[in-house]
Order: sequence, then structure tokens, then C-alpha cells
Amino acid sequence: MKWITRKHVKVDRVACPWLIKRFIDRDAEFHFVPADMVMKEAERLGATPFDVKDAELGHHGKECTFEAILKKYDLIGDPALALLGKIVNGADTDNTLWNQPEGPGLKAIAEGFCRLGYKDDHEINAAEWLVYDALYAYCQEMVRQGRPAGAFK
Repeated sequence: MKWITRKHVKVDRVACPWLIKRFIDRDAEFHFVPADMVMKEAERLGATPFDVKDAELGHHGKECTFEAILKKYDLIGDPALALLGKIVNGADTDNTLWNQPEGPGLKAIAEGFCRLGYKDDHEINAAEWLVYDALYAYCQEMVRQGRPAGAFK
């Protein structure tokens, strides 16, 4: 399946491809284009748009795109993914929905990746997915310990 979003990825546009590839579509193909081209290119390519204005898989209220994908693909039942969604939300938004203390740290990491000189959004995603693998492992451990809201609350 083809997926499309805005170029110059950070937080949600790295977390969502990670989520899609790991839990929804192992053969996913991602396209990153200028914001004003997403919907036109989505139609041309037959791609599913995400994290763009007016997309089903986008921000709704204070929820981020990662959370919209969790709900759409019935992944919210995994408490570790639910916690990860709150962390992604805290990094990608003003963090007032969940007040997730891990969010600012993830935001700082994402900002750092943008400054490492990767040539394009595909390279940033490939490099940064290890962070999401580690965060998911952290979230699984928090759930295992009976702390589904994370360690810092």
C-alpha cells in the first residue's frame, strides 16, 4: 500500500510510518511531498494521506495523527502503543491533552535528527525508527510494571 504525507518530517510524520510499517502494512511505501501537493498526489498515486489537513488520518481536536491511526486500525487495545501515542502527542502538540512528561524529550530528539544532515525524509525515518523501537520497548516495560501512564507520573 502507498502512504503519503508532508515533507520535512518530525515527530508524528516519523512515528506514523514506524507504526504503519510495524503494525499495519509491512510492505508500506511512503511518499513525502510539499503540503499543498499531498491530496493531489494521493489521488494520482492511489496513496493514503496522513498528517495533513482534512485527512481522516490526521489531527482531530487535541489528538495527533498517531492516535488517529491507533483508533482506525484498532491498535488502541495495546496499552504499550496507547502510551506511546500519548508520548508522541506530547512531543507533537502543546502537550495539554495528556501532559505526558516523556513528550518534551522525544521532541528534543526529533529536533536533533533534523540537524544531522540526512539527505531526505526517507533517511530520517530509517535512522529515527530505532528511537521508536526503543520507546515501544520502554512502553511495554511500563505496562508490565503496572505503570501504563509511564514512569514519570
